[in-house]
Amino acid sequence: MNAREIERCIDEFGSDIYRFCLKLCADKTDAEDLYQQTFLKALETEWVLDWEKNPKALFFSLAHNLWKSDRRKQARRNMIAPCNNLDDETEALLHSKENIEENYYQKELITEVRQIIQTLPEKFQVPLILFYLSDCSIEQISAIIKKPPGTVKSRLFKGRSLIKKRLEDAGYERTSL
Repeated sequence: MNAREIERCIDEFGSDIYRFCLKLCADKTDAEDLYQQTFLKALETEWVLDWEKNPKALFFSLAHNLWKSDRRKQARRNMIAPCNNLDDETEALLHSKENIEENYYQKELITEVRQIIQTLPEKFQVPLILFYLSDCSIEQISAIIKKPPGTVKSRLFKGRSLIKKRLEDAGYERTSL
């Protein structure tokens, strides 16, 4: 893959890949590193992009695989010498004109859902992020995580159910997830 193709990819769907990296890493610095690694890896490889197919899914898959590889590497390092990440997740501000109490409740709910998603097993976490935050279709997610569409649907359902149950256990009213 050459630099012009990479530039075109960044222009067309770079922001989607960055959002995906941000949701996977839950840390802006790590997400930026993953984003750069994704496009550098694509530049290093000898791929020929077929623009008729879905090149965006290829980059989602590449980012996901790099993230999984990094998590394995960090797990091995933590077994040898544990360390803690002290950075807090940056919280998006809501730009709503509703009352202060409702805004606070919404922020609290969003924070709680994010924390729940981060604690879910990876097999539920990745499809939820791809479907709801990156607007990927079931078929695209299936290609990215290399599982059948039925498995993706099942994991989305189970992931939503787990989030709903944990929210109810935490005392939140019934939410429409």
